[in-house]
Amino acid sequence: MVPMHVGLMVPQGWKGEYDGWDPRAAWARSIECAVDAERLGFESLWVFDHFTTVPEPTDEITFESFTMLGGMAQATQRARIGHMVVCTAFRNPALTAKMSSTLDVMSGGRFELGIGAGWKEDEWVAYGYDFPDIPKRLAILADHLEVITRMFAPGHATFHGEHASVQGAINVPKGLQVPRIPIIVGGNGRKVTFRLAARFADELNLVFLDPAAVADALPVARQRCEEIGRDPGSLRVSIYAPDHLFAAAGQQRVDLIGAYAALGLDRLVAFLGRRSPELDAQAAFAEDVRAAGVVLAEAAEPVGV
Repeated sequence: MVPMHVGLMVPQGWKGEYDGWDPRAAWARSIECAVDAERLGFESLWVFDHFTTVPEPTDEITFESFTMLGGMAQATQRARIGHMVVCTAFRNPALTAKMSSTLDVMSGGRFELGIGAGWKEDEWVAYGYDFPDIPKRLAILADHLEVITRMFAPGHATFHGEHASVQGAINVPKGLQVPRIPIIVGGNGRKVTFRLAARFADELNLVFLDPAAVADALPVARQRCEEIGRDPGSLRVSIYAPDHLFAAAGQQRVDLIGAYAALGLDRLVAFLGRRSPELDAQAAFAEDVRAAGVVLAEAAEPVGV
C-alpha cells in the first residue's frame, strides 16, 4: 500500500455544480458530500476561496469559504479541513490568522491553512480590490505569511512590512495543533512561490500538473529548501489534480492515481463535483483509489444505520 493521503474538494458552486439549485438544497448537498467523503475514508476535505463562478461570473451559487468550513467543522469528526487555497489579499492577514485559529478549535485541531497570491481578476475588481501585477501579489503574499506565522507563534505578533503590519497583536486561542496550524502555500511558480513555501510553509501545493510535470517540479522544490538550509524532507508536497483527468472512473483513473503516488507525493486532492455533485461519484473514486494501492481509512456505516 502507498502512503499518499487523498482528499476531496467539497462542492460549493464555484464550478457551476449548483447552477439553478435552491440555496438550501445546495448547502444540504455540500454537507452531505462532506460527511459521506469522511465516511468513505478520505483523509481531507477542501474548499475553494472564490466569490463568483468560473470561468465567467454568473448569478449562481458560490458559498463563501471560511463560513463553509465552519459548517463542515461541525458536521465532520475525523477528516482534515482547509482551503485549496485562500486568496490572501481578500482579507487582512491578521484576521485570516484569527479566523484560522478559531476554525482549528471548532474542528478539534483539524484545520490547515492553504494560501496563495490569487489570480481571478474579475472577482478582485467586482468586490472593490485592486488587482496588482503578479510580482506585487507575490510580495503581498510574502508579507502576509510573515504576519500569519507570527500570529500562529507563541506570544504577541509584531511585523512591519510594505504590504502588512501588526504591532503586539494578540491571537488567543492560537488553535489546538502543536507547534502550529499547518500552512500550505499553493502555486506552481518556481522562482518565488516555491521559495515562499520553503521559507514559511509545511506543505507546497502544486496545481493542475500531470505526473510528468510534477516529477519535473519536485527537484526544484527540494532545491529551494536546500538554498535556505532546510531539510527538503520537511516540506510536504501535494497536488490539486486536473479535474478532467479524474472525470471518468476506471483503469485509466486508477493508473493516474498510481502515477501520482509513485512520485512520493504526500497528498492528492481531486474535485469530482463539477456539474454533478453526486455521492455515487465519491464512492466510485474511493474504489479507484484503493485499486491504485493507496490507503484510505476504513469506510464507516452512515450515522443512524
